[in-house]
Amino acid sequence: MSTDVINSGRRKFLTAATSAVGVAGVVGIAVPFVGSWNPSAKAKAAGAPVKADVSKLEPGQMVVVEWRGKPVYVVNRTDAQLAELPNLDGLLKDPDSLVSEQPEYIKGVDRSIKPNLLVIVGLCTHLGCAPKFRPEVGAADLGGKDWQGGFFCPCHGSKFDLSGRVYSGVPASANLVVPPYTFEGDDVLVIGVDWEAA
Repeated sequence: MSTDVINSGRRKFLTAATSAVGVAGVVGIAVPFVGSWNPSAKAKAAGAPVKADVSKLEPGQMVVVEWRGKPVYVVNRTDAQLAELPNLDGLLKDPDSLVSEQPEYIKGVDRSIKPNLLVIVGLCTHLGCAPKFRPEVGAADLGGKDWQGGFFCPCHGSKFDLSGRVYSGVPASANLVVPPYTFEGDDVLVIGVDWEAA
């Protein structure tokens, strides 16, 4: 066998091996670089917007989305639940949300951009416990006929209606907080971006 044939085979092998190592190196650099475009856990905790697909959220159901290290409750209220909200005004501390923390574009008894979809921070305004979602109407332990569903804080007994408005006679002094939010299309909720700025 001649030396030229051996050298040619070696050259081809070395060229292929070097190319493979080069491609692996490029991929090894590209993957972390592309991954760096996504907000880090630290950035998300600091307030980076969070997206949630709400297309499969059935009427009467709730999901929890984490934003800034806090739980955000997203509730798809039924038409019947919405119809009962004005009837509760006499039982509430701040029925018109005059002293509550919420964006300027959140108005009315439903406290939401889309009437059926409630978006609130799931932390009690008393001492920051996480209220439990209690959608059942007439729960005896929560006031019987006056209870039309809502949120109950097990730490100190604060109650909120299905708009996150606080009942009178409980330790919490303010309604549950409505965070800034908007929508991308009909089905993607974006928490952390103001509706008017979107």
